[in-house]
Amino acid sequence: MSSPETVFMQRASDGVRTAIGVGGLIAVVLGLLIIFFPLKSGEVMMQIVAAVMAAYALVIGAVYIGSSIFGRTLGGWVRTGHVLLGLLYVIGGVIMMVNLGATALVLAGFLSVIVGLLWLFEGALAFSMLKQSASKAWTVIYAVISIIAGAVLIMSPFMGAVTLWLLLGISMVVLGAVQVIRALLVKPEV
Repeated sequence: MSSPETVFMQRASDGVRTAIGVGGLIAVVLGLLIIFFPLKSGEVMMQIVAAVMAAYALVIGAVYIGSSIFGRTLGGWVRTGHVLLGLLYVIGGVIMMVNLGATALVLAGFLSVIVGLLWLFEGALAFSMLKQSASKAWTVIYAVISIIAGAVLIMSPFMGAVTLWLLLGISMVVLGAVQVIRALLVKPEV
């Protein structure tokens, strides 16, 4: 006969395994959607991000305008600045909300260029640390790959965004499958 503590631990363990399995299945499905429909799934995801950014701009704009109207301690120029900044945020939020597709496209390109710049700087930093490196060959290989990858992303940001999106999809399928297998095969010790 099992003790109440053992039964509780078994149920908790089964719940964790179920959560891991369900999470893995969700990752596999989302990964397959990304792999088979990279442009459509990327477009939907970027439009969600664009909508969140537009909503953020609208809320922040309202906060700035509200703080300038109801803020009793603000001076004339600060109050005027808050109103103008708030109006700019609101106008930007409305423009983004009305043009979600264009906003999503600009965001995808912007993010790719930013990652490309980061990789360029990372490669340059690796070269600058070459004298202190214990493994000079690997440092040079890393720096060269980082600089090439950064340059490619900067020169073709939309192709880079799609490639990164596909790599995410492949990773989700592989890691999700491993999670499902883990949930099905690994028996907990109680």
